[in-house]
Amino acid sequence: MTSAMNPSEIFRQEAADLLTTLETTLLDLEASPEDRDLIDQAFCCLHTLKGSGAMFGWEALAAFTHHIENAFQKVRDGVLAASHDLVSLTLAALDHIQALLEQPEQADRVRGDALLAALADLTAVASDRSASSKMPSASGKSKVGQPGDVEPERVFRIHWRPGRDLLALGGNPLLLLDELRSLGSCAVTPLTDQAPTLEDLDPTGCYLAWDIILTTRIPRTAIDDVFIFVADQSELTIDEISAAEDALPRLGEILVKRGDINLDDVEAGLSQQQRLGALLVQSGKVSEERLASALGEQRHLHQAAKARESSASSSTIRVPAERLDNLMDQVSELVIAQARLQQTTANTENPPLKSIAEDIGRLVAELRDTTMSVRMLPIGTLFERFRRVVHDLSQELGKSVELTTAGEETELDKTVIESLKDPLVHLIRNAIDHGIDPAEQRWAQGKPAAGKVHLSAVHSGAQVLITIEDDGRGINRAATRAKAEERGLIQLGQEVSDAELFACIFEAGFSTAATVSNISGRGVGMDVVKRTIDSLRGSIDVASIAGKGTSITLKLPLTLAIIDGLLVRIEDERYVVPLSVVEECVELTRQEEEHSGGRGFLNLRGEIVAFIRLRHLLDVPGVAPDIQKVVVVALGESRIGLVVDQVIGQYQTVIKSLCRLHRDLEGFSGATILGDGSVALILDIPHLIKFARERETALRTA
Repeated sequence: MTSAMNPSEIFRQEAADLLTTLETTLLDLEASPEDRDLIDQAFCCLHTLKGSGAMFGWEALAAFTHHIENAFQKVRDGVLAASHDLVSLTLAALDHIQALLEQPEQADRVRGDALLAALADLTAVASDRSASSKMPSASGKSKVGQPGDVEPERVFRIHWRPGRDLLALGGNPLLLLDELRSLGSCAVTPLTDQAPTLEDLDPTGCYLAWDIILTTRIPRTAIDDVFIFVADQSELTIDEISAAEDALPRLGEILVKRGDINLDDVEAGLSQQQRLGALLVQSGKVSEERLASALGEQRHLHQAAKARESSASSSTIRVPAERLDNLMDQVSELVIAQARLQQTTANTENPPLKSIAEDIGRLVAELRDTTMSVRMLPIGTLFERFRRVVHDLSQELGKSVELTTAGEETELDKTVIESLKDPLVHLIRNAIDHGIDPAEQRWAQGKPAAGKVHLSAVHSGAQVLITIEDDGRGINRAATRAKAEERGLIQLGQEVSDAELFACIFEAGFSTAATVSNISGRGVGMDVVKRTIDSLRGSIDVASIAGKGTSITLKLPLTLAIIDGLLVRIEDERYVVPLSVVEECVELTRQEEEHSGGRGFLNLRGEIVAFIRLRHLLDVPGVAPDIQKVVVVALGESRIGLVVDQVIGQYQTVIKSLCRLHRDLEGFSGATILGDGSVALILDIPHLIKFARERETALRTA
């Protein structure tokens, strides 16, 4: 059985999430520096990061974050403005916090001290300015520096029983209770009902629990954040409690509602003319600790004005990525086993067995879909990372650039999302460096001074289309053609379409930049993008209009684990063509093949489509049948036909990587195991299209 994750590792993961949220909040705050909600959210993230870091022994991280938190407290108090300088300095501080989180021993402490010194100078200037002209503090939903309504107090009942091994794993519950006290008026009652005798006591075990009544004006999420790193290993309930001023709950009602006693005990106590609390303690129905906790709740309800009902608690859990990968592997094996079962039962005359096989097939399909959906993540988690890239790069190049996004809810396999980060960074950097014009040139062309880069994602069948658009100068067609001819990628005077010409920019070392900078100009990057997208079995389309901008579209499969394929046969060998690229299947008779003059072209409804004889390409022995099949596939504007002996039909393909010996074999992207246990290779369509294009060019120039 897998052991529970160490709280220190949980802190790393949750802290990384907090840093991501904080970065997004800061970038939003730069655009809306007076938004009180953004300021509060930034402060809350910093406060949680500092408190939890101190609790789990990350003293350096907590101490550094404390200074940033103090600065944002000044913003909340109206002493310091959420200026561009403060946001930029805080973003740089986040990079240092990230370094402290990942490699605390190797973090650049000199850089950290310099950041804190710059922050101290910034806050000192603001404090001096505030002393001479005091800014009114912001509150509620109002803008910073403007008076607003005060949030009403709310009362929360918290029951927390930590996991028994909290102390042994380095946790300190007292620090966490101090965090709660910093949020408002707090009454804490320890519960010792599970404490053992001294002889049975484990000195590393945590046997205490606490009932806490918290009266505060902060949102419920801030309380959740206090317990964010221990919630999974604890017994924890957080309830908002409220009562009208003229109808406060009685002590018996509180004890019954909390589950400490039942209604019969209360009624029995009321029938005796004694104070209910003393009577219940004397009768052993409730402990003095429970009674003290309930009385504390009653006092806080009396002090609270009016509160709203609490919203729901979290219904999600964190699962390590390795477990999802293992689950996907097991489901893939199950799909293969089910295919074997289906093939075995297809030739039997046993109706009950066939019925069972059909039920298993249905359940396996549902399990496969459910497992794949668990691995799917919204692409917005990836898009958010690029806001910082655009922010930093636009400052470095002295250009004003606005990043907009659409389709953030579009879901994609987590493995694909992880592989897309570097290619998209390259494309965005190129768009800003090469595409976006300087402000003075944009004004001269009637464009706004700020350039735009737009990221969008949309589902298209079994694919996701990710588009990177800019409104810059566009691709220089003449310069691109000259460079392509110079490198021999196209022939002098050869007629090529825009798609064919723009495909040259993805060749290794290809660049039309006049100067080399630390951003671009060496021809390194776009070829990496192409290789990565090819490895994901995707394609790239480029469109550009001079003076208007460029659009690059990445077409990617939803998942890399299981795909729908078209099973084809050549002699006794079977191959899989990804169904997402198949357009149609047509017949090719021997007469039609001879009519093409051996040049490998097919007239498809007036359009000439090149085809490849896979039998010849793969060196399969034997004689082709009189009537062959052509599977027409397309990637972007490129179309080719694949000539095979027979099209068997659609097949649910579980993708297996090729072994190390065959990993570099061109023309194949993987393999799959068929129902009879044999292996079928999966054709690498981008490579075949490239081969067909090169052969067509050679024939034209022959």
